[in-house]
Amino acid sequence: MMRITRHDTRHDTGHNTRHGPCRRPAALVLLASLLAATPALCAAPVAHAAASDTHPSRLPPPLTIAGLYAQQSIIGTSPEHYAWSRDGARLAFAWNDHGTAFRDIWVYEAETGVVQQVTHMDEAAHGKAKGVGVTQLAWLPDGRMAFVMDGALRVADLHGHVGVLEIVRHGVGQISPSPDGRWLAFVSDGALWLRDMGQAASTPARIVVPGTADDGVDRMEWSPASDRIAVVMADNRAVHKVEIDYDHDGQVHHDHVTRAFPGDPDTGFAVGVVDVAGGAPRWMARDNAQDPVWNFGLSPDGRSLFVNQSDLTIKHHAIDIYDVPTGRRQVFYRFADPAQVRPDWQVAWAPRGQGLVVLTNRYGYNQLYHIPTIGARPRAITRVMPGQGPWEIESFVADPVHGRLYFTANQTGYAQRQVYRVGMEGGTPELLTRTHGTHEVVFSPGFDHVADRFSNDITPPDLYVAALGAGTPSFGRVTHSPLPSFDARRWADVRYMDYKSHVDGALLTMRVMLPPDYDASRRYPMIVGSVYSDAVRDQWGGRNAHPTWGLDQYLVSRGYIVINPGIRGSFGRGKAWNRPMLGQYGVLDVNDLQDGARFMVDRGYADPARIGIWGSSYGGLMTLMSLFTKPGFYAVGVAGAPASNVAHAYPEQEWIMGPPAGSDFPARYQRQSALYHTDGLRDPLMIIHGTRDEVVLYADTMAMAQRMIAQGKMFALVTLPGANHPWDMENLPQTRFAYTQLVRFLDQYLHPSSGAVPAQ
Repeated sequence: MMRITRHDTRHDTGHNTRHGPCRRPAALVLLASLLAATPALCAAPVAHAAASDTHPSRLPPPLTIAGLYAQQSIIGTSPEHYAWSRDGARLAFAWNDHGTAFRDIWVYEAETGVVQQVTHMDEAAHGKAKGVGVTQLAWLPDGRMAFVMDGALRVADLHGHVGVLEIVRHGVGQISPSPDGRWLAFVSDGALWLRDMGQAASTPARIVVPGTADDGVDRMEWSPASDRIAVVMADNRAVHKVEIDYDHDGQVHHDHVTRAFPGDPDTGFAVGVVDVAGGAPRWMARDNAQDPVWNFGLSPDGRSLFVNQSDLTIKHHAIDIYDVPTGRRQVFYRFADPAQVRPDWQVAWAPRGQGLVVLTNRYGYNQLYHIPTIGARPRAITRVMPGQGPWEIESFVADPVHGRLYFTANQTGYAQRQVYRVGMEGGTPELLTRTHGTHEVVFSPGFDHVADRFSNDITPPDLYVAALGAGTPSFGRVTHSPLPSFDARRWADVRYMDYKSHVDGALLTMRVMLPPDYDASRRYPMIVGSVYSDAVRDQWGGRNAHPTWGLDQYLVSRGYIVINPGIRGSFGRGKAWNRPMLGQYGVLDVNDLQDGARFMVDRGYADPARIGIWGSSYGGLMTLMSLFTKPGFYAVGVAGAPASNVAHAYPEQEWIMGPPAGSDFPARYQRQSALYHTDGLRDPLMIIHGTRDEVVLYADTMAMAQRMIAQGKMFALVTLPGANHPWDMENLPQTRFAYTQLVRFLDQYLHPSSGAVPAQ
């Protein structure tokens, strides 16, 4: 029996589903005992049933930006930082069951299904606790939980008693208990600290890897034997420092940030291993310290270390194996591809020895391969079979207990993220999750249980659990995050549509949000955006790197269609599909966007005179280039924090735009930079930018504004004082203000109040 100790009446019947008439999914369902007392899963979703009652007195009030981005969120608070205890008996997670931002610790008992709130720090502050609460969480061997709140390392027991674990340590991150539970490692002030959990509580942690803010521990990994820790240090001492001056709170600020541009010295990465028993770290030799490290790991016996890396432009993939005691390096794997544009590589030690498992697109698609020995040809574990259509693996986990691999992939559909299991010998992967959407899983140490944070286009994220064994797991719901008012509303009708590129005929897919009362006999005003790569995802909010879910729903509720085209450079369709994107920022991508919009016009969905576009960061670049190079197609555009000059991008963007050298430089950069195309502006443009932006400098927007003013171009500028790059995520008043300005500007030129027009 699953039981939540608070809000017991908030259980529902499981995931909403659009797949098939009254068909019960084989995964992500409530426990059988709960199902017996609730309506069948195939019953009409509550949201749809409530929405069918159209009596004026019962209709909920119209959606508003203020209401969607309120302190108490209608979609609830997403469960985060979920972690299994060493024995797999309990699952801890950070959550809030009434939709506000502060997260306390909750625990799920696998045997009984009971879910209880363990800490009550928000209630102790009468519901007015500041911040987001628990930001990291890990189990200790005695059944307590170490956690981070406000940068301090704390501890809680199952009775809710909270204490401070390290009094003098601040800015704590990356808390990680050893596999045997004896040690707790964490990073503070750039150094790696180690605390012996078998010692008295008064015994302080000790530094095992020194570090500073400019040269500190970036990542760490325990050895399975708990005797060593591998670390990657990030050395920014040689990286250019940029001064950002801005006014905020009535004061002039002068921030100095570490910020490399293409061609500048970049962050250096040192890889080393330290013994928990003591002694200095042993650093491994690397060909180029600035080569990025994608992941690394110690072997089961702790004597070997693999390093998965590439050059800065990601055109040369390399895996080295080091003998930890001696530091001797062996070149394990090399592969070069001059047209590589995505670094999706991942490596793990093969279960029960036998070399490495590698996720690579070497043969066309991101798939799993086994490389047993140095220089051996990769053997396919998974593959795209004839007639399947393209699909790729996003990530994987090796199960050393049962000798299997678990992975997340989009085999069932371009926008899907489902979980599969396969043996090292390969064969047909076993699908473990059946409900359409996005599944983000964490396995117990013994791989006997799995926790799944699930959402889809009509379901906000919640936590589910299942026992693993033979056959398809049966998932039970742990959290219910949306407020009751969520089910009383009619939300967007989300669909996926395929179309073709007019440039090269490539298959493209877009996520389409239609008004819930969509009328196929009418044409609607349409928003293309928020545009970005990897924007086509079946999860609540689509691409959820920014909180645009509410903005999208608000626009749809007022009669807009909102589309997110899946542009080249995105995950899921393979190397050949992405290859044409090389050197094509602001060129091929904006063609992919325009082709999606044209499809909607050609099929009678959109009014061609009322199409708007918007995006932020790279999406801002595409918005600018769409307006500058395709005048007249879009009626209006909004560019947030727009990357207008790729010469000021991070060096990592050389993946696509190429290095700042060669016979075609600087023309190649200028072709991809909106700064050099402003003379094409003919349509209304708004720019939203924060003055403290460290990623895309506000000075770049000023340079572009100065150029447009000199050219006699009209545009609107919304300046957010002291705001950084994620300008819509820093605080709710700023989010509400910026989104309101954005909507008003779109409305001014797209006139949603005039309604849909008859389709021709």
